[in-house]
Amino acid sequence: MNERPIIGISMGDPAGNGSEISVKALSDKEAYSKCRPVIIGDACCIEKSIKILNKENDIKVNPIKNISDAKFTYGIIDVYDMGLVDINKHEYGKVSKMCGEAGFQYVVKLIELAMNGEVDATVTNAINKEAINLAGHKYSGHTEIYAHYTKTDKYTMMLAHEDLRVVHVSTHVSLREACDRVKKDRVLEVIRIANEACKAIGIENPKIGVAGLNPHCGENGIFGREEIEEIQPAIDIALSEGINIPEKKPTPPDSIFPKALGGWYDIVVAMYHDQGHIPLKVKGFVYNRELQKWEAVAGINVTLGIPIIRVSVDHGTGFDLAGTGESNEISLVNSIDYAIRLALNKK
Repeated sequence: MNERPIIGISMGDPAGNGSEISVKALSDKEAYSKCRPVIIGDACCIEKSIKILNKENDIKVNPIKNISDAKFTYGIIDVYDMGLVDINKHEYGKVSKMCGEAGFQYVVKLIELAMNGEVDATVTNAINKEAINLAGHKYSGHTEIYAHYTKTDKYTMMLAHEDLRVVHVSTHVSLREACDRVKKDRVLEVIRIANEACKAIGIENPKIGVAGLNPHCGENGIFGREEIEEIQPAIDIALSEGINIPEKKPTPPDSIFPKALGGWYDIVVAMYHDQGHIPLKVKGFVYNRELQKWEAVAGINVTLGIPIIRVSVDHGTGFDLAGTGESNEISLVNSIDYAIRLALNKK
C-alpha cells in the first residue's frame, strides 16, 4: 500500500465549490486504494462542506501541519491546515480578498511540497482570477503561478477527456495576440512537449495532429500564410527528430478534432486557447436540458514542461452552485486519477 502515490490537492477558492467536490471525491473508498490524498486548504471549510453534504457520521477531518502527520485512511480527510479563512466571514459565491489570498497561498504551498518531494503529484481545484488579483497577486491563472514558482520558461497546458488530448501554442492572451504567437520555434516546442507528455502516460509512439491556424489551413496562402511560414517548418523539424505526425502537415482546424475522436491522433496541438478548449468541453460538459442541470462536467488540465506533476479540474469555481451540495466532482476524480497515472509512470 505504500506504493500509493501521495497526491496533494489544493482546495481552490474557499468561496467556490472546491471544498465541496473534494469531500465528494474523497468520500469514495476507491480513492484511498489508489493513492494517499491530502487537501491543502482550511480545515474549517472542509468541515463546513461535510455538514452541507450531511456526511458528519461518515467523514472526519484530520488537520495537520506536516505531511508526515497524515493518516491517509478512508473516512478521514487529511487537511494541511493553512488557517487563512475566518469562517465567520466566509461566504460562498462572492469574490473577496480573503478568499483570493487563501486560494493563492494553497497553490504556493502545494508547489513547495511537491518541489520538496513531500507529495508525488499535485491536483488543483479552481481559483478565481479576480479574487487573487484583488489580493495583490497578478497572475492570469494556475499555469502562470506554477511556471513562476518552479522557475520554468517553456511550458504549456494539456486538456484531456478520455482519449481526447489537446495542447496549446498559446492560452491566456487575446485572439489578436494569439495569432502573432504562432511562430515556428513555439510550435516546435509544443509538438515536442506533446510527444513527451504522451510518453509520460505510457503511450510509446504517440501520434500527433497539428492544427492549422486559418480556415482550410490557409488554402496555400489565400487565407493566411502562417501554415506555410511557421507551422509547416516546425512540423518538418519534428519529423526529422522522429516525432510521429501521421499527416506530415497541418490539419484543418474544423476536421482535426473529429479525426482525433476517431483515433487518428493521441494528442492534438492547437494554435490558441479556444481552438483547443471548445471541442474538449463539447465532449466533456453534458447538460440535461429536461432536468436543467449539468450531468457531467468532465475533463482535466495538465501543465506540461514543469518539473512537478500538476493536474487540474477543467472548470471554474462554480460560484453559482457553491454551498448547495449540487456541484459535480467528476472532473476532480478524473484529475486525481490522471495525477496517479503520471506519478506511477514517473516512478
